[in-house]
Amino acid sequence: MTLFEDLKWRGLIKDIAGEESDLQKVLDGSPFSFYWGTDPTADSLHLGHYSSLCMAKRLANAGHHPVLLCGGATGRIGDPRPTAEREIISEETVNRNIQSIHNQIDRLIDGKAELVDNYDWMKDYTFLNFLRDIGKYINVNYMLDKDIIRRRLETGITFAEFSYMLMQGYDFLHLYQTKNCIMQVAGSDQWGNITTGVDLIRKVLDKTAYAFTMPLILDPTGKKFGKSEGNALWLDKNKTSAYEIYQYLINADDSKVLEYLKVFTFLSKEQIEDVYAQQQAAPETRIAQKTLAWEVVKDIHGKDEADNAVLVSQKLFAGDFSGLSVQDIKAGMKGVPSFPFEKDEPVIDVLVNNKIASSKREARDFLKANAISVNGKPLSDETALITKDMALGGEILIFRRGKKKYFIGEVK
Repeated sequence: MTLFEDLKWRGLIKDIAGEESDLQKVLDGSPFSFYWGTDPTADSLHLGHYSSLCMAKRLANAGHHPVLLCGGATGRIGDPRPTAEREIISEETVNRNIQSIHNQIDRLIDGKAELVDNYDWMKDYTFLNFLRDIGKYINVNYMLDKDIIRRRLETGITFAEFSYMLMQGYDFLHLYQTKNCIMQVAGSDQWGNITTGVDLIRKVLDKTAYAFTMPLILDPTGKKFGKSEGNALWLDKNKTSAYEIYQYLINADDSKVLEYLKVFTFLSKEQIEDVYAQQQAAPETRIAQKTLAWEVVKDIHGKDEADNAVLVSQKLFAGDFSGLSVQDIKAGMKGVPSFPFEKDEPVIDVLVNNKIASSKREARDFLKANAISVNGKPLSDETALITKDMALGGEILIFRRGKKKYFIGEVK
């Protein structure tokens, strides 16, 4: 398939500025520069950004030149949200976030991207000159008609947020002039900002620019993958471990897994269709989810981390904690009931005091039936003493009752 055909098959083209046939000619034609941008609202990108980075990587692999913008200027203002104004973050935080995000982007795009910061061309641009050069080209009625602005009019929108559209539109104009950047790619929630840039290029330069958006990737509940939605999976493994991403994706809903394979992996059409056919024939194997999870972790963190995530998953499923880090165990057992373990205690007391057993009699019955294990090892001695020295990594004690009921004691 051509690049355009591949993007269409993957469902990655939603809105197009201009004619689809023109976009197809550009995508499948000679190498060109394009840009994608994000604001440094955190010190890491997340899985919601990853679909856009995959798009940038697809275009780069096809020979096109990615210009990836981290908005030091727009990040100081904040992109309008549908509900309320964003909190202004300090300049020190913005600068620190930009450096962290630049490092992530450079690694994920294999060093192929040109990294830019719109603060570099906005910091000395006076308000008066911006109004004369840019503001006079964009009608207020045009801005009010944009969906994201219209939704905020009832609750109110500040002039700073209202102006964000002009700033992003100017970014496209500036990159067109200085980098010969003829295309912008973004999520569909940026459509109003993108078309403002296309219109500015036409009005100011009398030139044609190209743009398209990707559908927003949603979880099964209809929420975006984003930190404002409370379900962020960070690309920084110190914030979200490779295993956590693996575990999230291996539990992807059957109704979403084909979409995620197309969006988040670089497997070919034939490979994806083969995996999905195996999934349809034997859903219990979850081969599609396993393939998805391994491919994504491999691309974000490398093959060793992906292989380790598989190993951690297998060990935790088997109740074998040997050789696992405390971080991986906690990630794998997120949501398991926990309790503070503050002093050495007889096992009977630990079981009763922390509701692993309802009474001392039931605790003894569990122990006699070999239904209790500590850190993966069966325990039947009702006189045994549970001590802090037994804690894995000096931090946690893992109790299992029966085959599936886990409890974590956190050493204090």
